[in-house]
Amino acid sequence: MPDLSAIVKAYDIRGVVGEQWDAAVARELGAAFAKLVGGPSVVIGHDMRDSSPELSAAFAEGVTSQGVDVVSIGLASTDMLYFASGRLQLPGAMFTASHNPAKYNGIKLCRAGAAPVGQDSGLAEIRDSAQQGVPAAEGRHGSVTRRDMLADYAAYLRELVDLSGIRPLKIAVDAGNGMGGHTVPEVFAGLPIEVVPMYFELDGNFPNHEANPLDPANLVDLQRKVVEVGADAGLAFDGDADRCFVVDAEGNPVSPSAVTALVASRELAKEPGATVIHNLITSRCVPEIVLERGGKPVRTRVGHSFIKQRMAETDAIFGGEHSAHYYFRDFWRADTGMLAAMHVLAALGEQDRPLAELTAEFCRYDASGEINSTVADQVASTEAVRAAFAGREGVTFDEMDGLTVDLGDGRWFNLRASNTEPLLRLNVEAPDADAVAALRDEVLAIVRR
Repeated sequence: MPDLSAIVKAYDIRGVVGEQWDAAVARELGAAFAKLVGGPSVVIGHDMRDSSPELSAAFAEGVTSQGVDVVSIGLASTDMLYFASGRLQLPGAMFTASHNPAKYNGIKLCRAGAAPVGQDSGLAEIRDSAQQGVPAAEGRHGSVTRRDMLADYAAYLRELVDLSGIRPLKIAVDAGNGMGGHTVPEVFAGLPIEVVPMYFELDGNFPNHEANPLDPANLVDLQRKVVEVGADAGLAFDGDADRCFVVDAEGNPVSPSAVTALVASRELAKEPGATVIHNLITSRCVPEIVLERGGKPVRTRVGHSFIKQRMAETDAIFGGEHSAHYYFRDFWRADTGMLAAMHVLAALGEQDRPLAELTAEFCRYDASGEINSTVADQVASTEAVRAAFAGREGVTFDEMDGLTVDLGDGRWFNLRASNTEPLLRLNVEAPDADAVAALRDEVLAIVRR
C-alpha cells in the first residue's frame, strides 16, 4: 500500500493514477469510507476520465465488502453527485480530478445531504483506516444498484430558476470535453436558449485545452466563438462542471465576484435580510451590494469547507468565491456552477440590456487576479511584506487567511500561502487599473527579491 498521505489532501483525494494510487487503493478507500459512514447505502458517480470507471467500481467493491449497498449513478458532474446525495439523503463519492491533467484522478466525498468530508471531518480517519487495511465485514455483502439521476437533477435546477419565460438567447458553451457536455443538453432542453456547443465530446484526455477556465488561456476559444456567432453570452465549465465562468457578448470575461453579487441580489430579492457568504479575496463590491440590497454579508476563509460551515452556522441563502464556486442553501449548501449560470441567464433574459450593461453595476473595482510566486520561505516573505506596510497611516492588517492589508483608500491585497506548494498567492484590488498595477508591483518586488 503506497503512502496515502501523498494523495489525501485537505478537502479531497487526488493523485496520479498508476503511480500514487490504483484500483487496489480505491477498494481500501471504499471500505474505509463505508466503515466511517456506516450505511445503509452510498451513492457513487464518476467523470469521463479513462480511469474513472475502474476506480469507482473498485471503490464500490470496498463499500459492499462492509455490508453497505451502493447506488451507482454513472457519469455525473460533481454537483450532480451532490444533488443525488441530497435528494437520496445518502453519503456520496464523486470520482474526478476536476481540472487536473488526464493522468490524475481523485475522489470528493460527502456525508448524507452533501455535507463535506475534509481532514477534520473524516478524511484523516479514512486515510488511516485504508492505510492499515479494512477487513471485510461479517455477514452479507452489499449490493450495487444502477440509477440515472440526470433528468431529476435537471428538473430540480429548473424548479429553482425558471428560464421558460425569458427572451430567446443564444449561448456559446465550452464544456472543455468535461462533464458539462453531459449535463448542459439536459438542463437547457426545451428552453428558449439556443446552445452553441463547444467540445461537448466527453474525453478525459482534454484534446482541445485544459478544462480549467480559471486560466485565461483556456477561455480564448470561447471568447472567439461568442463574437463569431453573435451569442448573447458564453459559459465555460471546468472538468467536473462544478465551476462555471461567464463571458459577455463582446467576449470579455465577467468577474466571478460580479456573478456573486448578481446572484446574491437575486437571492436577496426572494428572501430580504438573508445572509450571504463571501470569501476574503472576493471583491469588496460583494459585501457592499449585499448591504445595499438589505442582506447580511459574512466574510470567510478561502475553501469550500469554510464556506459550507459558515453557511450552516448562519443559515446563509448563498455563498460565492472568486474562483467561481457558488453555493446555494436550496442545493444542500453545495456548490453548483450550473445553477449560478442559470441565474445569470435568467437575469439577462428577463430584460433587454446586453450582459455587459447588466453586470456593470456589479463591477466597481479593478483586480489583479491571483498571482503565484515561488518562495523559499513563505513566513519570512509574508513578514517582509507586513514590515513594509506597517506604520503607514490608515493601513490595517487582517490574518483571517494569510495576510490581508487594507490601505484604507479602496486599495487592499491578500497574500496567502499554498497548503501544498512553496507558493505565495497574491490578490490585489483597487479603484482603477493603474492603482492595481502599482500596488501589485510593490508587493511582488518584496515577495520575489
